[in-house]
Amino acid sequence: MTRLDTAAEHGTAERLLRMREVLRGLGRTIVAFSGGVDSTFVLRIARDELGDGVLALTTSSASMPAHELEEARALAADVGARHLVVATDEVAIAGYAKNPIDRCWFCKDNLYRICREHAASLGFESIVDGVNLDDLGDHRPGLAAAAEQSVRHPLVEAGLGKAAIRELSREMGLRTHDKPAAPCLASRFPYGTAITHERLHRVERAENALRSLGFREFRVRFEDDVARLEIAADEIARAFAPEVRRAIADRVREAGFRRVVVDLDGFRSGSLNPGR
Repeated sequence: MTRLDTAAEHGTAERLLRMREVLRGLGRTIVAFSGGVDSTFVLRIARDELGDGVLALTTSSASMPAHELEEARALAADVGARHLVVATDEVAIAGYAKNPIDRCWFCKDNLYRICREHAASLGFESIVDGVNLDDLGDHRPGLAAAAEQSVRHPLVEAGLGKAAIRELSREMGLRTHDKPAAPCLASRFPYGTAITHERLHRVERAENALRSLGFREFRVRFEDDVARLEIAADEIARAFAPEVRRAIADRVREAGFRRVVVDLDGFRSGSLNPGR
């Protein structure tokens, strides 16, 4: 091990200790929990530090794939945390359904308001989420909603970015350590394209089709009657094998799309964000 490696490990350990200190100081805490890499890590550390004084809260809606909700339930159980699932409907929020460039603000504002209501009724003092240090450099309108609702970001406060979170998750035995990012289904729609329940379900069915064929990291981008598939670089070649290509085309059309195209640039997280 080099001196640089030792310094890096030491720095990560110090940041983890800082995160534990932050969480211990928050009192009874609700974790806005999606079941992703970051919020699962936050929930695990919060459970370690606060015991039964932590509650995972997940909102369930058409924008959250059914398999992600079931995984969130299983992950909360793995951690040993109490888990509350609250049904909601972002599509009923006019600003969200119109899909403006700040759509995520409407979604996060709704989530944090629900967290705030349950914190008040159940006697919780704080609300935290899984925003990490790397998120601060991306297009994240939801950060404004978090600030308005006094939601804390313990990963940011501790100085932890994605790579460190994945490594710490691996060391702790969290099965999310190598989980691909899984933003809500609304992220598949170009800004300005209206979001409806039918369109969300169409995208979910198409992505389920790709998942059933063994693909792991991908997006089905909604372009009216066209499904534009972004598939990870190390998986895209398999999509062109004759039998796989035919299966993709058939199953994605069955989901409700007229045409299916594969983006040769492959999967890019946030490819529909401004400047991408």
